[in-house]
Order: sequence, then C-alpha cells, then structure tokens
Amino acid sequence: MAELILESLTALADPGVILVILLAALYGLFIGAIPGLTVTMAVALFVPFAIFLDPIPALAAIITLQALGIFAGDIPAALVRMPGTPASAAYVSDSYALSQQGQARLVLGVDVVASALGGLMGSVALIAGASALAEFALTFSSYEIFWLALLGLSTTAFIATASPLKGLVSVTLGLLLSTVGIDITLGFPRFTYGVPFLLGGISFIPAMIGLFGVSEILRTVLKGEMHLAYARLERGPSFLPALRTVWRHRINAVRGGLVGLISGVLPGAGADIGAWLAYGVAKRFSREPRKFGRGSMEAIVEAGVANNSDLAAEWIPTLVFGIPGDAFTAVVLGILMMKGMRPGPAILHNYADVLVAVYITFILANLLMVPLGFLAIRASSLLVRLPRNVLVPAILMMCVVGAYAINNNLSDVGLMLAMGVLGFILEALEFPVAPIVLGLVLGPLLEQNFMISLIKSEGHLALFFSRPVSAVLGVLTVAVWLLPPATLAWRLLRRRRSAPQPVAEG
Repeated sequence: MAELILESLTALADPGVILVILLAALYGLFIGAIPGLTVTMAVALFVPFAIFLDPIPALAAIITLQALGIFAGDIPAALVRMPGTPASAAYVSDSYALSQQGQARLVLGVDVVASALGGLMGSVALIAGASALAEFALTFSSYEIFWLALLGLSTTAFIATASPLKGLVSVTLGLLLSTVGIDITLGFPRFTYGVPFLLGGISFIPAMIGLFGVSEILRTVLKGEMHLAYARLERGPSFLPALRTVWRHRINAVRGGLVGLISGVLPGAGADIGAWLAYGVAKRFSREPRKFGRGSMEAIVEAGVANNSDLAAEWIPTLVFGIPGDAFTAVVLGILMMKGMRPGPAILHNYADVLVAVYITFILANLLMVPLGFLAIRASSLLVRLPRNVLVPAILMMCVVGAYAINNNLSDVGLMLAMGVLGFILEALEFPVAPIVLGLVLGPLLEQNFMISLIKSEGHLALFFSRPVSAVLGVLTVAVWLLPPATLAWRLLRRRRSAPQPVAEG
C-alpha cells in the first residue's frame, strides 16, 4: 500500500497534473458562483476535454471541480438569494437573511469551513467503505447486479424526485433511449430507422451536454435577466470567526456529515437530497426551530457539511457496483468506461493505483478549498455581477465544441441540440432530467444482466430471488415501488379521519 500511495503522490505531483487540478478548481468556482449554472453542467462541458487526459488527471480534475463547484453554489445563495447549485437550495433563505443582517462574510466563511469539513468526512468514508464493500461485492452474480441497477433507478424515480410519476416517466424515457442501436444480446438494429448514425446508440456525452447545458442556456435566455441585485459584502476577517462558529455548532456538523454519508451511498439520492435531509434533521433537534428560514447558522452548518460529505460517498456505489449515485457520478461512470475502466468489485484490484490517486485527490481538493474558497469570497461580488449576455454565447460555444469533439461528427451536435430542447421542455413541465441520464447509463447494464439471468434461470423468474442478497435487493426494490401508493393511501386515510363528522339529528 505504501508503494501505491507513493506512486499516486508522484503522479499527482506532476506539474501538468497540478495545472489541470488548479484550472478545474477555478472552473468549478466560476460555474458554481453563477446563479443557474449547475456543477453537473460544468462537468458535462468538461468531459470532451477529459477524453484527451490520462485517467488520473481526468478524475482528479473532476473531483476538484465538483468539490469547489458545490461550495461556490453557496456564494449567490448568500448574496443574491439564488442558489448556484441545487445542493445549496436547502439553506438559501437562512444564508440570505443573515447577509441582510450584515453577516455575509461570516456566512460565506462558514460555508467554506463546513464544505471542507464535510468533504474530508466523505473522503474517509470512501477510503474505508469502498474497500470493505468491494470484497463483499465480489460474490455478486447477474441476479444481484440486475436488482441493484433496478433499485438505483427505482430510488431515483420514486424517492429522489418531487413527483414519483414524473420521475418514473423520466427514468422510462432514459431506458427507452438506451435501447436505440445494436441489440446487445441478439445483435440486430433496434429503433434506428435506417439511420447509420443511430447504429452506435444514443451517444451519452452529447445527450448529457444537451440535457444540462443547452436547456440551461434556453432557460437563461428566455428569462431575460442580465443583472441581479446583490447583498453588500462587508470588510473584515472571516477565517477565524468562521472556524469558531463551526466549532460552536460541532454537533450539527457531525450529524450533518453522517446524514450526507447515508444519502450519498443511496443510489439516486445526491447532494441536494442530503442537504434537505440534514436541514430537516437540524430543525427537528434545534432549540430554536423558529429561526430556520429566517437566518439560522445551525441550518447552514449542518446542511453545508451534509452536501459535501455526500459527494465522496456517492463514489462508493459508483466504483464498487457500477451504480451511479446521481447525475454527476453517472458522468463519472461514463468517463471511467471511456478510459477502459469497468467499475465493479474488481476495480480495486485492477486499477488500485488510479483509485489510490482518487482517494488522495479527494483529501487534497477539500484542503485546497480553504485558501481558494476564501479568495473566491473576496471576488464574489464580481462573480455574481457578470452579465449573462457575455456568458451565454461563450457557454453555447463550449457546448457545440464539446459535442463535436467526441467523434468529429456534426450529427452529435444535432443530437445535443435535440436533447437540449427536450430537456428544456421537460423541465418547463416540471419533469426532472437527471433520471433520464441515469436511465441512459444504467439501461445497458440492466438489460444485459436481466438477459443473462433469464437465460441462466431458463425463464423461471423465481430464481431471481433464489440467492440471499438478490432476495433482499429484490424485496427492497418492490418496497420502493409500493412506497408512493402506500404514502398516498395513508394521507387519504388521515384526511378522512381529520374531516369533521356530520352531527346526527335528533
């Protein structure tokens, strides 16, 4: 192990790799601090460039981009009451309320410290959890992998979205798109309609750039807001006061970290779900619940730690089982496959050097967040004031170049634009687009393991529950399916009981 650590440190100490990490950090801070531009969109635009990098610098850049981008989403939340990323939405009212009370610098300082602390907690969990789970996952057959993929998709559709029905429609759409191309079992074309471009299937990267990048551009243009009103950032030190504030709320920090870890290993949840869960837990146990939504520092600390501890934990199911935790790790999964690294239990043995570098990068990225985060606070007023009429054309140009660079094919640009329009329409109708990406990524894995299991069992579906772990995963999946109707029935029953009863006459 010592040799692997030394080898990984040597690889990360290369000047070229350091430059890539620093540029990714600045890129993440920039995108995260712009209201409306998400970190998922940032990584989608980065993927075409990652293709030309070796695995270690590519993964190191993505880890750094994600960590810094999620923190930077707190900046517009505090200054203009608009979360830079969905992960910051849970405590945006508290951040802005405190900024209006003249504490903007302290709030942003607390955001930096809480984010770095949460990221380090998640890094420790990733290092310990991935190795332990990988040994266990080596015993998995096609039955377990099928149920695990289906559990991840079901969780995304029914739990991780506001509307289970709309989540189900989005997941189904992603699965249908994944069936376009050559049938992976029988080898004949499906849904290609004689178009040669579709024989290779729906290309993941142009589709993702369209769903997250182009749709965001369309929303920004149609909204027509070129400048935003922002809270004033007062002068003075922020590091030591922020450190003392987080220490004062250390129980919230620890509890938020644990909530983030749990939501991170749950396929389909993601950092924004972790932040909302932590916010709810903090309010439940707070001595001052009335402050929540009006300027609670407890809420900022607990949810801020949670959404960053979640990030590293999401990599555990992605690396060990090949099941992405959210849209971001779905992108990571696509990059690993492009680099010839097939995620699964054997990845810890086959690519141990790359994974040790990933572990170290998580720690370094969160340590790097402290100095860069406080520098970003100084420049935050400038970042949120950047005019959209300059940003939007530049981002659209990056989308077109990124989609074209994958295969040097204009058809990919057309696919990206079509998926962008589709994503814009779906989000306007309040359908989530992240489940489409998960369906597109997990569709081939689900189909392949279902067909293998079906052939092995000679069509007897009962054998899908014949092994202990597959039975548990199968029961959990069915439980997730039954949760929405059970919740609806419970609410109707409570409403009927609480309704006023008619008074009997006479």
